[in-house]
Amino acid sequence: MLVKKEPVAVMAPQMKRPELGRGVVLASIFGFWLFYVVIVTLRASVLGFEQQGELAWRRVIVTILGIGLTIILWQVLRLFDHRRLSIRIIAATLAALPAAFAVACFNFYVFNIYDASSMFTDTELQEVSTRSHMVKEIAELAISRYFIMIAWSALYLALGFSNDVRESERRALVFAKAAQEAELRALRYQVNPHFLFNTLNSLSALVMNNRNTEAEAMIMNLSHFFRASLTSDPSSDVALSDEVRLQKLYLDIEAVRFPKRLRAQIDIPKSLEDVPVPGLILQPLVENAVKHGVARTSATVIITISARAAGDKMILTVANDAKTEGVAENGNGIGITNVRERLAARFGSDAQLNVDRPEQGGFIVTLTIPLAQND
Repeated sequence: MLVKKEPVAVMAPQMKRPELGRGVVLASIFGFWLFYVVIVTLRASVLGFEQQGELAWRRVIVTILGIGLTIILWQVLRLFDHRRLSIRIIAATLAALPAAFAVACFNFYVFNIYDASSMFTDTELQEVSTRSHMVKEIAELAISRYFIMIAWSALYLALGFSNDVRESERRALVFAKAAQEAELRALRYQVNPHFLFNTLNSLSALVMNNRNTEAEAMIMNLSHFFRASLTSDPSSDVALSDEVRLQKLYLDIEAVRFPKRLRAQIDIPKSLEDVPVPGLILQPLVENAVKHGVARTSATVIITISARAAGDKMILTVANDAKTEGVAENGNGIGITNVRERLAARFGSDAQLNVDRPEQGGFIVTLTIPLAQND
């Protein structure tokens, strides 16, 4: 008996924001309170308060408590790190209230109640011990300490937002690279089906004309071509020598169809053979040279593939000397557009494609790509 299973929905994992480093947060807390101590001490010195030593150690005690309460405040705010910014602001605003009140009460105790006789005269003791004075003093202290707590909370939110921005930029770079690789793959895969379609048409013509030997040679060359081209990563580069070797295989395939009209010349200096180029970047250009050059004339056509260095660039050229007019020879054909888009996706503005039709005839496509390539 078959049991029908309900499909299980697979949810993409939610990407959480990375938390701020513990060291960064603790450094901000200690730095903030150190700045507070320095400012308050300077103020007391400028105003000429008496018993500076007594005030100093009490101030240190209050500061230590303030650091501890700020660390607790940090632990509370961490609970909202992955929420919307508006919620994080509300949480910081509310959480800073009890922290400020606690610091104010402790501050009042240390400076007004603990060993008060060493700080105040008998008359002053009577004044500071009244309920109205205590409430007023704690309220004033709570307001000033709230400003300190909310200021640190704002710093924490700013650090968190900055961390989010850096992480977003990092993810954007990762996604941009993935998109570029996907674009390169898509453009690369546009080449093989088009070439295969043309080659199969050629094979069909050979078989129909009983040219079995030529058909067999074309099939073998086709097998070698696809074995070499399909084993590589579509988004990766290949050595220039390997790319030219593939194009030589392609020209050998077409030479079976045009044995008297197609001639190939390869001029690649040994110093440039190992320069990386996008795989099959020359294929649409060589195919165009055959389709719009060799196939449209009864005369012999020389297809030239050459390379030379020019400063920090390499100049790749695919040319034919056919005296024909070509539809795709205006520089806007599918093959040339494909190559232009692949160059833009791989190198951006560092690469160029130029098309030229000399007055004496023929068609020249020149690729300019950087010699030093950083992935």
